[in-house]
Amino acid sequence: MDRNSVIGLVIIGGILIGWMFFTKPSAQEQARVRHLQDSVVQFDSLQKVKLALKTSTSKSTANKSISSAADLTITLSDSAKSALEHSAYGDFINASKGENKIITIENEVMKVNVSAKGGRIASVQLKNYKRYDGTPLILFDADSSTQNISFTAYNKPFSTDSLYFTPDAESFSVSGTSSKSLSMRLYAGSKGKYIEYIYSITGNEYMMGCRINTAGMQDIIANTSSDLKFNWQMRTPMQEQNKQTQQRASTVYYNNVEDIDKISEGTEEKKSFDTKVKWVAFKQQFFTSVIIADNAFEKHTEVETAMEHTSAKYVKNYTAQLSIPYNPQQNGSFGMRFYFGPNHYKTLKKYDLELEKQIALGWKIFGWINRFLVIPIFNFLDSFHMNYGIIILVLTIILKLLLLPIAYKTVLSSAKMKVLKPEIDEINEKFKNEDAVKKQQATMALYKQAGVNPMAGCIPVLLQMPILIALFNFFPASIELRQQGFLWAHDLSTYDSIYNFGFAVPWYGDHVSLFALLMTVSTLLYTWSNSQLMGTQNQMPGMKWMMYLMPIMFLGFMNSYSAGLSWYYFLANMITFGQTWVMQKYVIDHDKLHAKIQENKKKPVSQSKFQARLEQMTKERQAQASNKKK
Repeated sequence: MDRNSVIGLVIIGGILIGWMFFTKPSAQEQARVRHLQDSVVQFDSLQKVKLALKTSTSKSTANKSISSAADLTITLSDSAKSALEHSAYGDFINASKGENKIITIENEVMKVNVSAKGGRIASVQLKNYKRYDGTPLILFDADSSTQNISFTAYNKPFSTDSLYFTPDAESFSVSGTSSKSLSMRLYAGSKGKYIEYIYSITGNEYMMGCRINTAGMQDIIANTSSDLKFNWQMRTPMQEQNKQTQQRASTVYYNNVEDIDKISEGTEEKKSFDTKVKWVAFKQQFFTSVIIADNAFEKHTEVETAMEHTSAKYVKNYTAQLSIPYNPQQNGSFGMRFYFGPNHYKTLKKYDLELEKQIALGWKIFGWINRFLVIPIFNFLDSFHMNYGIIILVLTIILKLLLLPIAYKTVLSSAKMKVLKPEIDEINEKFKNEDAVKKQQATMALYKQAGVNPMAGCIPVLLQMPILIALFNFFPASIELRQQGFLWAHDLSTYDSIYNFGFAVPWYGDHVSLFALLMTVSTLLYTWSNSQLMGTQNQMPGMKWMMYLMPIMFLGFMNSYSAGLSWYYFLANMITFGQTWVMQKYVIDHDKLHAKIQENKKKPVSQSKFQARLEQMTKERQAQASNKKK
């Protein structure tokens, strides 16, 4: 090392020593720092003592701990307290304390409580509805729900639900077409720095607006944050009579911009997806809570459902985490809405957001039948303000009239089979000791000669099935039937109980539903009368008993199902029975039908290509069977 290098190092060392000497803290400053450090250590010691008190399992031990703690009582200086609080809350230090004031905003259909702590919607009451026991219907309350925005500031996580917002108004109410807004601001040290909720409500509307604004947060929220997390959680309370029925109808729905999807009602599941989301709904059996973005929530969304197995008060637990875009370089504003209301098809559809798809109207064709046939007829009848039991009666008659041509084809086909029954019995007797294939060929030959298609009676029945299945979905999902009484039933949307056992009977339940019993008896009556009128009483014993066993097995399911559905099936069975009896006795002339069949026998038999192929295949199988015997 040369002389110049040595001189340079000495100069640099001198500069460093001089800087350390002149910038050394004064004695007062050093004392203040030591005092603060000692206070922090003492504060930590106090916290440990408090923790020991909480975990103490013996009362006497706790008393001793309290006595010992008294000797360790620490009085922190104001400067130490301020430093600790500022370290914990940063610029949110003033918002860390406050009064949990509740501001009520309401309109003609709902009452919404907004909490100053967290600035969140704490509870929602629907004014036009009651719970099954007659108490006010609360969609959720402060103890069973959370709503917050989470973000990173000062290198640690923050959540708005532990901080106090400042409202700009007192409680208010609106009606008609008027609307009003409430601002809830979380200030960060000054009036120009805040996170804000703006809630707006309009008279006679279940939809309320919500806008999230950020201002002056560039130096507080971490610059690495590309979005804010909106966290929403809810334990859905018991609203209806039957908890199991509610669980089967409750789940999370979401619109991920591409499609409407849901978590299966019978599962506990957590879903994460990297697509933008338009809305998320926490669906109950007859009501729903939906959060809807004006445009879309950003990617990275999580939704989850869990059953409430032990609680008698709650049905399911829902959770959603949604991403709100955040630009740290400028003030931000994100628009969205909340829907708190009934799962009423017409009400949901008017918003043009496909919210009505939460209503389980059935898959594909069954849903189409409900949307374009059943619901329009039902709404038309509802406009006359009749009892809903009478509306179901009239609806059943209308549907049966629409299906009358199909029903006639079914009865006519069965009448033809009844006319041919003596000749079929002769074939069965003639070939009773022969190969079954020969008997089948002879029977098919008779059908062809008589111009009778044995499958003609099945096709009309199959054509009626979609309507029966569609209505199976429609009645339990119709909020119109909720708490609507008819005859002995107090609520057509759930089961009608005329007697409670006080204990559960396997397969059947803990009560007796009279409408379900009437439906089962009418099904058995129709099955028996149909076999008598159609001349099928000598069918295979196994099939005969199965026809009677199925309605009885179905009773165990219908006993806890919608009374409105059982009432419809009972009416449908009785009307079908009456139609069949009238057609058989007064519409269809069996003598003329027999004469026409005999006349058809004299005509040349026309055979379709399909029938020819079927007959050829039968002959080939018969030939193969003969060759095997040889």
